[in-house]
Amino acid sequence: MNTVGLYVPGSGPLHRVPAGAKILVLLAVGVALVAFADHRVAVGALAAAISLYPVVGLPLRHAGGVVRSLWPFVLAIALFQTFFGDWQTGLRLAAQLLALVLLANAVTLTTRVREMLDLFERVCRPLSRIGVNSDRVALVLALTVRSIPMVAAAWRAAREGYRARGLSGRPHLLVVPVIVQLLRMAEATGEALVARGIDEDTRGEYGSRTDRVSAD
Repeated sequence: MNTVGLYVPGSGPLHRVPAGAKILVLLAVGVALVAFADHRVAVGALAAAISLYPVVGLPLRHAGGVVRSLWPFVLAIALFQTFFGDWQTGLRLAAQLLALVLLANAVTLTTRVREMLDLFERVCRPLSRIGVNSDRVALVLALTVRSIPMVAAAWRAAREGYRARGLSGRPHLLVVPVIVQLLRMAEATGEALVARGIDEDTRGEYGSRTDRVSAD
């Protein structure tokens, strides 16, 4: 399982495809859906996205979870477009959104975070000519990904404390405990980075640049 806890181990055909190829195909499908702005194409793409899950060995409950999470927003978009435009546009936008999210979710479920980070690091490597440090970019992405379960854990801890105290009807009381917990996690992460010498390397880079500027 990956850092976020979304990766589903398996040996299906999509698991064996490199991360770069999956991202390129996802981008191509997104461009194609926008280019062929037709509600029948969008509905066909949605049906194909749902059918993809069992084909590549992913349980359909993963697709169902995505639909359950998005249906209020998708329904609101479809109703808005239908009311102010036409039903074909509303159906097309709803189907496009669901299809792309389902496909992106399938990529996430079949790709380890480490593969994604390696991919982004390789993509950023040519930018080193203009001063971009690809290792630092990968580190920032890794910390960003790691923050997702951290936020979820902080929210669960605050909610459990909220319920244990018998509080109800005042969800704003969860804000401060969540922020405090996140600040503690961020401090622990910073201490871990300093312990590994990352902060010292950064100061060294900035120090050497300052010395060069002073010498000039």
